[in-house]
Amino acid sequence: MAGIFVVHEHHASRLHYDFRLEMEGVLRSWAIPKGPSMDPSQKRLAVEVEDHPLEYADFEGVIPKGQYGAGAVLIWDRGVYELEQKEEGKISFVLKGGKLKGGFTLMRMKGKGGPSQWLLVKRKDGWEEPDWKLVPELSAEKLASLKERLPPCKVE
Repeated sequence: MAGIFVVHEHHASRLHYDFRLEMEGVLRSWAIPKGPSMDPSQKRLAVEVEDHPLEYADFEGVIPKGQYGAGAVLIWDRGVYELEQKEEGKISFVLKGGKLKGGFTLMRMKGKGGPSQWLLVKRKDGWEEPDWKLVPELSAEKLASLKERLPPCKVE
């Protein structure tokens, strides 16, 4: 199965990255506090959040103050993915994006943290980059170009 993926750089109360995979007509979503990594030694906490509508894949803008998720949101990476395995607590896939490429696995953590806590791990497959560093994209120019708007999802 193939689908789209998108990673939003989200400057809310704290910078984090929202990782989204198209599945079953929605974008399954995880907030990744430190962002994804192309280094297999870097296991990244990924907190599962509510599903988002597919229209959210194209969203960029500044969510107004007082709204859930207030702050700048921009597309950090996007592309397509091939699902390799999906079972209870484990999702393996191959990303074909501008920045993220190759095999990744999301694994639900056991024990503390509850069912929403996962780990995102880059697999060793020839696409890994051990010295890879995540670089935020938001510049003053990019921020000035973003319009204040509400995202296409339920805003609390």
